[in-house]
Amino acid sequence: MRLVCLLALAACLAAPAAAQEQTGKKADLELCLAVDGSGSIQEDEFAFQRLAYAQAVSNPQVVDIMTGGYEGSIAIALMEWGGPDSMHPIVDWTLIEKPEDAQAFADAVVAAPRRAFGWNSISNAIAFCQQWMAGNGFDGFRKVIDVSGDAGQRGGLPLPFARDLAVDAGIVINGLALHYRSGGLTGPGGMPLVEHFRQDVIGGTGAFAIAVEKEEEFADALIRKLILEIASAE
Repeated sequence: MRLVCLLALAACLAAPAAAQEQTGKKADLELCLAVDGSGSIQEDEFAFQRLAYAQAVSNPQVVDIMTGGYEGSIAIALMEWGGPDSMHPIVDWTLIEKPEDAQAFADAVVAAPRRAFGWNSISNAIAFCQQWMAGNGFDGFRKVIDVSGDAGQRGGLPLPFARDLAVDAGIVINGLALHYRSGGLTGPGGMPLVEHFRQDVIGGTGAFAIAVEKEEEFADALIRKLILEIASAE
């Protein structure tokens, strides 16, 4: 029964992707920001995290790169994930063609309420982003899922299945491992979280994971990560 469910999910994810290739609006990149909103994220950390994403997306250097590619635009969206049944679109797919678009997206990120609950289904977040991306109406030259989190995989689809399904669809998965709360939570077997991300979460050509060791470094790490992801699309 489990295999049947997994195969059904694979079919659902693959079918809309094929249609999008023929009908989507061109963009240099489709970027899905998958943000940890699970129970391990405290309220003050949640507010700080949302503000950091807003600052990073509207950063002038990031905006210049967003609008400096062949198509002059990227499509970006932000979702929040928690337990297997808690996958939530927070800011819908938005075409960034000018600084005002990026600022509007940033404002929407800060204004949206918290929605996720439960614990750390990274695999379901990847699957959600893949399906959301497939039906977003854009046809990006590259496709990236950007996962941030402060703890390892727990529950939902098998992580290798979700990762490999996305990679096979031409999506790159990058990671941002947050080590700074309570010394940092770990991955399976007590491995450092960033190693769990590198071993089990990221995938695709040029995929990478970055560790953030101090809270005050989070926004700068996000900016650096976005620049690397977006510049690779040019």
